[in-house]
Amino acid sequence: MKKKYPRNEDVKEAIRKSTLYIGHPHDFPDIVFEKLKAEGFDTTFLNRRRIWRLYEEMVRKKEIDDFLDVVIK
Repeated sequence: MKKKYPRNEDVKEAIRKSTLYIGHPHDFPDIVFEKLKAEGFDTTFLNRRRIWRLYEEMVRKKEIDDFLDVVIK
């Protein structure tokens, strides 16, 4: 059976679930990839830039705190 591709809302939900991550920001997208794969998504066309764009968008809209301290204010 073919797996479905993650929509932006699916990626945002994986980011929300990863807010307890403690480590270097460079490794954060890998955690999001793992969460999406565990939920059964095909992450072939998902890239790190999209994850970071959605992360920054969520911080600027105050949906999440900048727990990685990477968004310039």
